[in-house]
Amino acid sequence: MKKSMLSIKQSYGVGALGILAIFGILMLVCETGTATLYIKSIMMTACIAIIMTTSLNLTIGVLGQLTLGCCGFQAIGAYTAALLSKLLVANGVVMDDTVRFLLVTIIGGVVACIFGILVGIPALRLRGDYLAIITLGFGEIIRVIIQNLKFAGGAGLDKGQAGQALIGIDRLANLYVVFWITVVTVVVLFMFGRSKYGRAVKAIRDDEIAASASGLNTTYLKVMVFAISAFFAGIAGGIFAQYIGSLTPAMSGWLYSINYVIMVVFGGMGSITGSIVSAIGLTVLPELLRAFAEYRMLVYSVALVLVMIFRPQGIFGSWEFSLPKLINRIFYPKRHNKDGNQDNADSKGQTEKTRTGVAQRTAQKEAAVGVAHSDASLAKPVLKASTQGEEVQ
Repeated sequence: MKKSMLSIKQSYGVGALGILAIFGILMLVCETGTATLYIKSIMMTACIAIIMTTSLNLTIGVLGQLTLGCCGFQAIGAYTAALLSKLLVANGVVMDDTVRFLLVTIIGGVVACIFGILVGIPALRLRGDYLAIITLGFGEIIRVIIQNLKFAGGAGLDKGQAGQALIGIDRLANLYVVFWITVVTVVVLFMFGRSKYGRAVKAIRDDEIAASASGLNTTYLKVMVFAISAFFAGIAGGIFAQYIGSLTPAMSGWLYSINYVIMVVFGGMGSITGSIVSAIGLTVLPELLRAFAEYRMLVYSVALVLVMIFRPQGIFGSWEFSLPKLINRIFYPKRHNKDGNQDNADSKGQTEKTRTGVAQRTAQKEAAVGVAHSDASLAKPVLKASTQGEEVQ
């Protein structure tokens, strides 16, 4: 195993500096007027797509279960945040816009998480296509319920009208705040995947029967992953509601869920890096192709088909980008190669020791078997002679 030139604390520090550098570039582009309102809207949409894709990757890539109801949880979080924001304003509650935005968004995520638990307990007893069908039905149920709720349409609450879009939502979403919410989401999901719980979930993905036989509570872990994924989908929904300013029940439809599934598969199932890159790429690509309005979706579809043919595991597979490893390769190439060679030599030495030990044990077993056979061959004449003596007597 290659030794890192940076300690664990230094690696975390380098990662934090990388995030701050990206945020600095974002501020520079926005504050200098380089980014137009249109570009800022694409950035906001990309952040929402990153949150949705990375949270869905936890279920599809890490747990290995196909779900098609992620937009149902997004819709729950969106309508909860929007209606709660309207309720606070209607009751005259005065608070800072950013505080209100964060409060109602988190509550929307919590409500979506509760629904995730309620749906996950019975649904996760199934696997594969059956689970996909159940979650697909869940998204449609959410759409129909929202469409028939009076307080979830029109102006909302006591002025609502069933069957209409929810309008008049305060647009409190700020690009800088949403950026940091996206960063926290990615970091939490990244750390979860490498925690003991993440390793246990991966064991369930690889072989659920073996994981259960090893003592893992597979039902608890699967529901936990489903709830975490639903929570962050609800967070994305809350951001979406307070950015767009209006909501329709159609946002929980299965077509939108499939769009996020495509992003996960496109980037690589199990790869946070792949989910981020694919979310950004598949958000920007349709916008770049607007000049070819007649062929835009055709080119988009062909690109997806080509990736699935030549890279069925996704662009990144299960690979993750690491800034500390990149720095080690750039600034410590000799030390990096030396450590790599030393590790290879140690590995070869360990392999030779293992082979020698196996050969010695095999020789000992063969010698023991040979001694047993020789003892048996010596015992046969003695036994025969003693039998003949008894007969003579």
